[in-house]
Amino acid sequence: MIDRPHVVLVCVDEMRADAMGVAGNEAIDTPNLDDLARGGYHFTRAYSATPTCVPARVAMFTGQSPERHGRYGYREGISFPDAYPVTLQSTLGAAGYQTFGVGKMHVFPDRARCGFDEVLLHDGFLHTSRRLSRGPSAQIDDYVEFLRRETGDPRADYQETGIGCNAMTARPWEREERLHPTRWVADESFRFLERRDPTRPFFLYMSFHRPHAPFDPPQWLWDKYREREFGERAMGDWVARFDEHRRDFESESEFGAQKESTHQQVRAGYYGSIEFIDLQLNRLKETLSDQGLLEDTVIVFVSDHGDMMGDHDMYRKSVGYEGSARVPLAVHVPPRWREGWGEPGEVDSLAELRDLMPTVLGLAVVPVPEGVDGISLRPGGPVREHLHGEHLISSLGRHSMQWIRSERFKYLWFSGDGHEQLFDLDADPHEEHDLSGTPEVADELARHRALLVEALTGREEGFVRDGALVPGREVRSEASWVREFARL
Repeated sequence: MIDRPHVVLVCVDEMRADAMGVAGNEAIDTPNLDDLARGGYHFTRAYSATPTCVPARVAMFTGQSPERHGRYGYREGISFPDAYPVTLQSTLGAAGYQTFGVGKMHVFPDRARCGFDEVLLHDGFLHTSRRLSRGPSAQIDDYVEFLRRETGDPRADYQETGIGCNAMTARPWEREERLHPTRWVADESFRFLERRDPTRPFFLYMSFHRPHAPFDPPQWLWDKYREREFGERAMGDWVARFDEHRRDFESESEFGAQKESTHQQVRAGYYGSIEFIDLQLNRLKETLSDQGLLEDTVIVFVSDHGDMMGDHDMYRKSVGYEGSARVPLAVHVPPRWREGWGEPGEVDSLAELRDLMPTVLGLAVVPVPEGVDGISLRPGGPVREHLHGEHLISSLGRHSMQWIRSERFKYLWFSGDGHEQLFDLDADPHEEHDLSGTPEVADELARHRALLVEALTGREEGFVRDGALVPGREVRSEASWVREFARL
């Protein structure tokens, strides 16, 4: 019998926190994820402090905040192993765990293992990698090799459907269901469970590229959700303030109107992609049960960030609003390993992706390395009073979009022009009413502004001077020490 639990970290790409039944969403069916959340610890206020793929995964792998890991925006081409030699998986490996990753890594170089013993890779459509390799190949994508072998087509490619990897377009998957990349991630993960070293605990990273675009679920799920009513989108009374940045009806626009029919089909593809992942969770549970591993395996489900999905006429991610920055997070801990965790249930304390590393290491009884500033999410432990997030954005103007999430409020500051917003998330969870100009909350506005001043004091951009926020400063996507690695 092992003396430490096995761990499966299921990471999906671009899933909103409210895109599951247990979150109160009547339009989507996620029974297996709902069971995982209800039977485990469901963190209802979990966030991605830097809500795009690359910096979010840096936070998850390193246990570090943006202030410490230095990735303030999306940028390819920075050597992950050189910048971040200590990761969750390398720390577990050094403690005796067998570590295996399947699916999306989104690191540079493409084949960097970042501490895993082995990785089977499907990053999706990474433009830089495809240009360097002149199209998909086994050099950058193990799924493509599988697809070409199984179809007998030496030119088979995951982009043949014609729908873009960042576009507001959708259609059903055209091949057999077993050939879908979501199914491939699950199948290869289960193959690892069959082939693993039975004398060691394991850490399995199941990293699904979906529900990130392309929105292409199997036909039966497409048909199902095309018949669904999704209700009205959130639309803030502040949206017109950004009208000069609208790009209405462009397929890859991050801010702008889309035809209602376009929105409906995109939502159908998005929800169908999530339910397809939900089915793989049941397959995971059954596989663990068949192998006698279920009662000794911690399962964590999380997303790297969300998707605005048309809220406030916004799509995709990078902004600090709830659809983009808040993520689903559920932690299943079997009774045998639950000492100190208390009874499962909803947890409303603020959580962030960097907290996964100290949380998992705590369950594995492995010391947390120096440099980690995430906190363990074990109930009864330290609790944040507020959370700082940020991201470089262009869709609403050239800004570093900074935000503070406190127990009740969210404060946002746009570095380009100093524009502020304040939302009461208890009364207005969809952020439709900006209170920043309301005298009754002037004290809250000042308090949150002071919290942001504290977070940004000393930053190289010069966002703070003489104790006040300074708009109009040059924005940068990484701290200077990280940018040095871009030259390697």
